[in-house]
Amino acid sequence: MMSKRNPRILKIILYMLLLNSLFLCIYFAFHSSSSSPEPPPHHSHLPSRFRVSVTNNQSSIQKPWPILPSYLPWTPPQKDLPTRSCEGYFGNGFTKRVDFLKPTTAVSEGSWFRCFYSETLESSICEGRNLRMVPDRIAMSKGGEKLEEVMGRNEEVELPEFREGAFEVSEDKRNRRIGGGGGGVSRRLVSDEMLNEYIQEGGIGRHTMRGLVGSIRAVATDDFVCEEWVEEPTLLVTRFEYANMFHTVTDWYSAYVSSRVAGLPNRPHVVFIDGHCTTQLEETWNALFSGIRYAKNFTKPVCFRHAILSPLGYETALFKGLSGEIDCNGESAHNLWQSPDNKKTARLSEFGEMIRSAFGFPVNRHRSTEKPLSFSSSSPVHNVLFVRREDYLAHPRHGGKVQSRLINEEEVFESLRQWVASGSTGLTKCGINLVNGLFAHMSMKDQVRAIQDASVIIGAHGAGLTHIVSATPNTTIFEIISVEFRRPHFELIAKWKGLEYHPMHLANSRADPTAVIEKLKEIMKSLGC
Repeated sequence: MMSKRNPRILKIILYMLLLNSLFLCIYFAFHSSSSSPEPPPHHSHLPSRFRVSVTNNQSSIQKPWPILPSYLPWTPPQKDLPTRSCEGYFGNGFTKRVDFLKPTTAVSEGSWFRCFYSETLESSICEGRNLRMVPDRIAMSKGGEKLEEVMGRNEEVELPEFREGAFEVSEDKRNRRIGGGGGGVSRRLVSDEMLNEYIQEGGIGRHTMRGLVGSIRAVATDDFVCEEWVEEPTLLVTRFEYANMFHTVTDWYSAYVSSRVAGLPNRPHVVFIDGHCTTQLEETWNALFSGIRYAKNFTKPVCFRHAILSPLGYETALFKGLSGEIDCNGESAHNLWQSPDNKKTARLSEFGEMIRSAFGFPVNRHRSTEKPLSFSSSSPVHNVLFVRREDYLAHPRHGGKVQSRLINEEEVFESLRQWVASGSTGLTKCGINLVNGLFAHMSMKDQVRAIQDASVIIGAHGAGLTHIVSATPNTTIFEIISVEFRRPHFELIAKWKGLEYHPMHLANSRADPTAVIEKLKEIMKSLGC
């Protein structure tokens, strides 16, 4: 029997070897033809001084946009969109286009620069083609250092000061002058008058994006020299309060909205136009976008084929809603698609799904269904996440101690833990899995996982609660608010996402553990327990 089977086995082995050889030939043939990259064909139209070198490295890989259940179309914006509609606040209300430098047919690959203005937010998303950045004309620290290396550094040196010509565009002499910055071979692209109209300072003492646009000069095409090209669409972002979770979420949201309004086919790269050191929050920047880099990491002038200027986080509805009423309620995208309503939005739900998807979590399921062994398979078990405030070193000017918002937080958590462990919760129809949310010692991915798996999120007022932007539908928020921190941050986010919200207002900074347990029991019963 064995002798009869050997020829057959030999034939199979030979066939597999031949097939493998064929695949190897195809592989090496393909890579040998692509191992010597050439500049894109459209460079051939440019003057010799205009094209110097092109970036060709792994950073050019762009991540695709994920499929999001709450996604609604972003473009084109509605021309008749009411000024203070929810879409105007959270979506594409950037309806007024202003061309500061129009494309010219004289040089098919010349520069253009334009802004899209939102009357609702009183801010602009700007974008340009063939925008040149000269790092030596931006005064700020290098950025991207480890925190331990820059302890004590002043924040002022981390924020950019733009000198004249920090950014440049090329202009054919026959191109129409829209910006009102004057004439000549080299001119300022956008005048103060136009800046006051479309990139207003508002209440921002140091509007860095306004400074960036104000520094742009239009130079003659022959003087537009690029020593390095970034071909992929790139967001230019300046961050304030970069180590704070709430303010960073406003930056993430502004960057996401800018990408969508610009109609980018894939997720862009990000260049930080600031000199801040690294933080744990960069993990999410890298997850959301195709890569990050600091402006001062470029040692020579660099040209961006397509640059998008993201508005400051202070200009988002997330921040502006703290001081002005934004009367919007969260609604499902499905319902809004069928019945549009200017008083409702699904944009924050879409953004939360974007964050979860960026970390590889499924967005079509609500939460984990794991059950402790003490409950039968038919008994639902709810994760109750207690978001804790911990001491940690946040930035170069931080002493490592966080301000307490609930002075007996440990006592409250321990009381909840003992209540759940006792098995005498009085909840007969479900179980509780109490999660200790020590976020300062967790990766950003693990923090998002804890949020998405929670049925109830508890916490004292603090930036960590901003994570509720990633909460799934039907999540309940239970905020413990001391007398010194009665601020609407998380009540508003819950409202704009359509989440149930329960506040517990304290007379001071101490909570009665029994009262917290009773409130949680009430919430759990509302969930069917």
